[in-house]
Amino acid sequence: MGSSTIYEKEIVAIILYTSCFFMIMALFLIVFFYFSRKKIIQKEIEKRDLEIFHQKEQLHAVIITQEEERKRIAQDLHDDISSKLNIVSLNSYLLTSPNLSTAEIKEITDNIINLTAKALDNSRKIAHNLLPPVLDKFGLHAGIEELCDEFESSKSVKVFYQNKIEFDQKDRDRDLHIFRILQELMNNSLRHGKASEINIVFDNDNGIKTCFYKDNGIGFNSNDAQNQKGLGMKNINSRISFINGTINLSSKINKGIEVFFTF
Repeated sequence: MGSSTIYEKEIVAIILYTSCFFMIMALFLIVFFYFSRKKIIQKEIEKRDLEIFHQKEQLHAVIITQEEERKRIAQDLHDDISSKLNIVSLNSYLLTSPNLSTAEIKEITDNIINLTAKALDNSRKIAHNLLPPVLDKFGLHAGIEELCDEFESSKSVKVFYQNKIEFDQKDRDRDLHIFRILQELMNNSLRHGKASEINIVFDNDNGIKTCFYKDNGIGFNSNDAQNQKGLGMKNINSRISFINGTINLSSKINKGIEVFFTF
């Protein structure tokens, strides 16, 4: 009887110890998974907050760019178009003056015709900058060709453009973003980079459409983050995000600039 009781007590003790062990292990696992899940959730929240912050930065850059563009257009309209139309109005009023000679009437009329033609030409340029007609009518390839011709017409830069892909003209929003990216890059190459040559190549890399851009300008240190925080680069990065692309920029002093982006 004594040995049987001792044996039973040992069995009970083993069961109790085993149960306690599994309970402790279960508690440990619960605590471990709780804190692991909490950490994962925290990481997801941080990632989401970072994405929201990035989106806000992009939106801010776009808004600033739009405001700058509006100011530029308003300035062009005020300084150029409005001033010319004011002179046209004054000349038109002069035509109502009595006793004007034939020569005076001809001079005033010629002034009105000349100023009106200039105002019309400048208004077309402003409209062209907002949305190039050739881009809207004939697509991105034709739009880029015209853009290259416009830059070459300045006689200060030579542009080499090569296209190895087909652009879908149905995706006009994407095409406009790509056009504006190139326009921004080319303006920077000419104004800041003092480049005399620009190369643009569109290609297809395993189903991914790419663009390689290069100039021979004075360049800058692309490893310095401050050099890539200008309004122009913010605008480019925002547009790259809108077309679900990626971008890589590299440059060295006196080595020009190279830009590779996908879309």
